[in-house]
Amino acid sequence: VLERGIAFPTGCSLNHVAAHYTPNTGDDTVLKYDDVMKVDFGVHVEGRIIDSAWTVSFNPKYDPLLQAVREATDTGIKESGIDVRLCDIGAAIQETMESYEVELDGTVYPVKAIRNLNGHSIGPYQIHAGKSVPIVKGGCEESIKMEEGEVYAIETFGSTGRGYVIEDMECSHYMKVFDAPHVPLRMQSSKRLLSHINKTFGTLAFCRRWLERDDGGSATVNGTNGKQEKYMGALKNLCDVGIIQPYPPLCDVNGCYTAQYEHTIIMRPTCKEVVSRGDDF
Repeated sequence: VLERGIAFPTGCSLNHVAAHYTPNTGDDTVLKYDDVMKVDFGVHVEGRIIDSAWTVSFNPKYDPLLQAVREATDTGIKESGIDVRLCDIGAAIQETMESYEVELDGTVYPVKAIRNLNGHSIGPYQIHAGKSVPIVKGGCEESIKMEEGEVYAIETFGSTGRGYVIEDMECSHYMKVFDAPHVPLRMQSSKRLLSHINKTFGTLAFCRRWLERDDGGSATVNGTNGKQEKYMGALKNLCDVGIIQPYPPLCDVNGCYTAQYEHTIIMRPTCKEVVSRGDDF
């Protein structure tokens, strides 16, 4: 897994949940006709991560919401470039996104950019490398610019709700802190789990479901001897001491709908390359 493979758990967040939901074992959630699902996935080769997302809906009433967010992401990509200010990209994204509205069951909702979600720079084995790309006006310090050689995930989120998310629901996503200090661990179970995480995922994100597989998250690394048993106490301890960061689902208000589109771009000297672009989105 550390040489090439999945970069983080695939998000399949539904409706008012904007990001960071993937099922834990025993979750029997079923996708329905009126759901709006964000598929957020990542792959990597030697730590070079491509982060990309799109939104799935079946009922055409949501089409204007999806179109707003898709066009906002495309605006962000168009506006990006070496020496471009991140705050200007955010302002352009918001202007595109919020020019849309969507009618759901007789009520017209303005599409709002979710102001506390953003794109981000990407580094080797580091999905969030320090710079944030806002999706609203005034979303960051005015002096911060894109630079040659940087990699960015340009992602935008639109909502029929407040346009603001909070952490809620059961956590599934976790990731080792990139520059985690060495902390002496008292619990043997925590030492064992951290050793497993280090060799299986390094600083790439993982989910509970992977720990519970026979391969513990990677057949390449662990064969069929990787399954972690009764690990929740150890995982909580690693979170409490600051080695592992939990990433719970990010939710707008219940009953609203959110959409996401995302691409990864490289700031090459002579061009920006969209490395996640395909025939479909």
